[in-house]
Amino acid sequence: MSKILTKNSIQFLEKYLNNASPTGFESEGQKLWLEYLKPYIDEHYVDTYGTAVAVINPKAKYKVVIEAHADEISWFVHYINKDGFIYVRRNGGSDHQIAPSKRVNIHTDKGIVPAIFGWPAIHTRKDATEKTPKLENIFLDCGANSKEEVEKMGIHVGCVITYPDEFMVLNKKYFTGRALDNRMGGFIIAEVARKLKEDNIKLPFGLYIVNSVQEEIGLRGAEMIAARIKPDVAIINDVCHDTNTPMIDKIEQGDFKSGDGPVLSYAPAVQNNLLKLIIDTAQKNKIPFQRMALSSRTGTDTDAFAYSNEGVASALISLPLKYMHTTVETAHRDDVENLIKLYIEVLQNIEDGHDFRYFS
Repeated sequence: MSKILTKNSIQFLEKYLNNASPTGFESEGQKLWLEYLKPYIDEHYVDTYGTAVAVINPKAKYKVVIEAHADEISWFVHYINKDGFIYVRRNGGSDHQIAPSKRVNIHTDKGIVPAIFGWPAIHTRKDATEKTPKLENIFLDCGANSKEEVEKMGIHVGCVITYPDEFMVLNKKYFTGRALDNRMGGFIIAEVARKLKEDNIKLPFGLYIVNSVQEEIGLRGAEMIAARIKPDVAIINDVCHDTNTPMIDKIEQGDFKSGDGPVLSYAPAVQNNLLKLIIDTAQKNKIPFQRMALSSRTGTDTDAFAYSNEGVASALISLPLKYMHTTVETAHRDDVENLIKLYIEVLQNIEDGHDFRYFS
């Protein structure tokens, strides 16, 4: 197998992560993603809400999906007071506690308007309980002195707000930035397509590389595209917590560490024979992996695919992530490369018409 990550692929990753892709407004990121993939695929399409699908062997009857989600958490403008301060609502699982003193971009029809989450100085906060960040008291300051001035800048209720924090590499081995959850997954499946093409690996089935929208608010993009594709198999890529960082309860969350390999999940939505194929493949190829036990739902697009149509054999492979839903989400380069390797090896072990049923 040729080199996993190249200079060109890292440049794409940086450009892709730095582009804003808030839930419901993913189109610019999807354009970047498809443009990168075009040399490695046979055809592509985009659905009504923006889920992007790249296809290899589109005429094949048997269909295998590899999928990630494209959207990042963000905020909506919710209320503008008479003095020009802006209050917000979540768009996805945004953490209000990290907001104070952060810079943001407000996306308007007139372009991006920079703003900041203001916060009173520590000297003024005598009551620590009362003056801690809450959804009700965090606010944006865009430099305006009135509601009318804010509106003249193009800002209105419903404008989406993102953080401008950009990609960086820590100690030559960790990728850091906002929205690794889960555009890192979109990057991984794009790299799988690139490697298949460059290594001249032929698959006996149709491969659908899917970058879904609106996962952060309920798996909505995956629900729609699963109904359209009607796949036979779906292997979903998302993120999970690196629980070896401070302040995380391993008894509650499990024991997972960045650099120790992708995480394979056990759950009712995960088809056991497909999971066994993935585990056997990892062990045969000496690809490190970790194991996770989940309850009735995985909370990922796996659920949307597994229970779609008449039931789709589905599995979940997760990337251990530090500091999820912050602007400094961090993943280990080795885990990214091992996830790409695992996908490529697993795909070569799926046969045309592969029947994952327990018995027939």
